[in-house]
Amino acid sequence: MSIAIIHSRAITGIDAPAVTIEVHISNGLPSLSIVGLAETAVKESKDRVRSALLNSQFSFPQQRITINLAPADLPKEGGRFDLPIALGILVASEQIATDSLADKEFIGELSLTGKLRPVRGVLSTILAVNKLGRELVLPMDNAEEARLIAGSKSRAAQHLLEVCAHLSGQQILDFTEKTISQFAVDYPDLADVRGQSHARRAIEVAAAGSHSLLLTGPPGTGKTMLASRLPGIMPEMTEQEAVAAATVQSISLNGFDVKKWRQRPFRPPHHTASAVAMVGGGSPPRPGEISLAHNGILFLDELPEFDRKVLEVLREPIESGKITISRAAQQAEFPARFQLVAAMNPCPCGYLGAERCHCTEEQVRRYRSKVSGPLMDRIDMLVEVPPVAKELLRPSPTTGQEESSAEVRQRVIIARARQIARANKANYLLEHKELGVYCKLTDSNYQLLEQAISRLGLSARAYNRILKVARTIADLADSEHIQTPHLTEAISYRRLDKLNA
Repeated sequence: MSIAIIHSRAITGIDAPAVTIEVHISNGLPSLSIVGLAETAVKESKDRVRSALLNSQFSFPQQRITINLAPADLPKEGGRFDLPIALGILVASEQIATDSLADKEFIGELSLTGKLRPVRGVLSTILAVNKLGRELVLPMDNAEEARLIAGSKSRAAQHLLEVCAHLSGQQILDFTEKTISQFAVDYPDLADVRGQSHARRAIEVAAAGSHSLLLTGPPGTGKTMLASRLPGIMPEMTEQEAVAAATVQSISLNGFDVKKWRQRPFRPPHHTASAVAMVGGGSPPRPGEISLAHNGILFLDELPEFDRKVLEVLREPIESGKITISRAAQQAEFPARFQLVAAMNPCPCGYLGAERCHCTEEQVRRYRSKVSGPLMDRIDMLVEVPPVAKELLRPSPTTGQEESSAEVRQRVIIARARQIARANKANYLLEHKELGVYCKLTDSNYQLLEQAISRLGLSARAYNRILKVARTIADLADSEHIQTPHLTEAISYRRLDKLNA
């Protein structure tokens, strides 16, 4: 036959829209043209495909070859279409015969020898193919990633010849069955943190309800140390959360490391990061730090040192859990349901209130104003981390007597299980109408909360966030209802005297 139709997938954001490769061979001067909004890497595939076919002992048709990538208005990029284009040419030139292409899809980049090279966005592709009940053929180097998805109908090959043998029935490729559960990971232990009982308690509450957190205090008090231990006390990701996080990382420039399967992402971008690096962008759009932290933690150390415009782009994703990147040619939406954890000093020198501090009031005001009020209002918990007592600095045999991450994590897991059983979500995701159902207070506690809101000058958003934190504290205490001690502790996390002074 002189025409062949092969099915494949492009990548747009985290979606994998279907692409049909139509190959037509006709009489005329030898040529090969690719149409269908293909970018440079796709157009260059004609040279890779020609060499791969010849080096695999196939003949390259000396006729006019037209390759159409449909739909024509969908941008196509990368080398993922090399394999389906090569198969289309072989089928159209009748070098391989197959009647079973309708239920199969193909992705893979070809080397000049015909070997298959890995591509990005495999998880998105597998999820899309599974919905149609089709079979996906992909490079062997992507097989580990493919095994993460239970029930996927994917087969892996190392060479173009293996794919051809599979299609002709000579040597059937094996399915990439799910075999990976979780890799062991050695998180930093919370027992390493000396003292700081108030900050340790705040970290536990934040982990239990996935609440956003700001740690403030002088340099060297353990703010970064505390934040780095947060992943080690958080509950393990569910299968659905793990797939969603891995799918975003799969389309990033660095790809997804299967050894980090079901480990919550911890993204600590440097304060020189741009707004594009934070939210994503480029052409085609790629996910930024907030999307790569999906279902994990975004840690911003030295918060006021970030450009104010960079910090302001966080406001909408904190509320909506997603980010939409719009460009002239296309638009892409990425998930961004992250837990914000930040750290900052109380003044430019960091030692506000101490004799060594020489910062003027104006310098302190300018320093704090780098973090806007609307962003601060979206942070659930504001915690002061004071200097460590001198007697705790000296190494001694008592080191390690603090609670370990494993002990704290058990309480966090139990509290999170209560939240899932009650509302099927973590407390930080509770909507306004759900607060009246799950966060009921007595009349006296409502009055206490209203007085605190009035005295601290907090917004209605802060009112709701205090209720959510109080609900988490009650869950940690195994209490069905929010009691006065739970509410007062939640209110204390909205007070930060050195920032509110």
